[in-house]
Amino acid sequence: MNHSASPLGFFERYLSLWVALCIAAGVGAGHLAPGLFQFIAGLEYASVNLIVAVLIWVMIYPMMVNVDFSTLHDVGKRPKGLIITFIINWFVKPFSMAALGVLFLQHVFAPFIPAQDAKQYIAGLILLGTAPCTAMVFVWSRLVNGNANYTLVQVSLNDVVMVVAYAPIAAFLLGVADITVPWETLLLSVALYVVIPIVAGYVTRRSLLARGPERIASFLDHLKPYSVLGLLATVVLLFGFQAETLLAKPLVIGMIAVPILLQSILMFALTYIWMCRASIPHNVAAPAALIGGSNFFELAVAVAISLFGLNSGAALATVVGVLVEVPAMLWLVGIANKTRYRFSIS
Repeated sequence: MNHSASPLGFFERYLSLWVALCIAAGVGAGHLAPGLFQFIAGLEYASVNLIVAVLIWVMIYPMMVNVDFSTLHDVGKRPKGLIITFIINWFVKPFSMAALGVLFLQHVFAPFIPAQDAKQYIAGLILLGTAPCTAMVFVWSRLVNGNANYTLVQVSLNDVVMVVAYAPIAAFLLGVADITVPWETLLLSVALYVVIPIVAGYVTRRSLLARGPERIASFLDHLKPYSVLGLLATVVLLFGFQAETLLAKPLVIGMIAVPILLQSILMFALTYIWMCRASIPHNVAAPAALIGGSNFFELAVAVAISLFGLNSGAALATVVGVLVEVPAMLWLVGIANKTRYRFSIS
């Protein structure tokens, strides 16, 4: 097994720095030019903000082109790791995030958060917890020398399940938390940010493969700068929309961050320990644990905005998810690398 570090691009190497700079830029711009962000917020159709939608498509589309759904036939060859991933992401993670949100925001922090605001924040956490990471996990996998093909199979499986499971699970948990669910908007969001990108990625991949496998790598290399710019621009916009709230309620931001951080640690630990005891190789176990610990925040943000609005508490909670996820995941990557010796050789 190769323990040498994976070659990382300039963006991945300084990911925390770029995100931190974009957060600062977004908050500063939102505070200094609120009219501009109000204008952008008004550019919507059917509860979907057009600018945010375009940026999220720019981020998601290259990722979907990279997903090789033909790898799903390999599920039966090494099923144990995939079974663990499936159980954690779809039978544990959404429910644990909802439980942590209710515990902290409606009970532990109840004296500091109005009940109606707490419901909105919990809605955002539910939308986060129901969406397993499918984009940034490729970066996390490279940082732990993960098995690229197996990570791709895990992501492909999650994407297929997400098409049919995201809306029902999110709606069920929102209902349990006593939050009204506009089903039409929820299904529209899933169609826009999951189904359409998956279909577009599949069609594009098939078209490129017909002209030679090397065309896929070339195409993705060409798109990568746009995907990176889409991510950074989205961070700037999201924090610009929430600038006044972030500046006025730093304590609330910290309270929302607590269940998100605990969720990441708990899901990573549960997956990682289970994989270790099941004798799964580290280069499969580590990416799986990082999928469990992270979220498809692009989807969660888009759905929260569509369902509850740009300036809602739900959208704010998903934005806090962006704030927490990158440093938390880099910390968990470090733990995964330091504990590699506990796993079987792959």
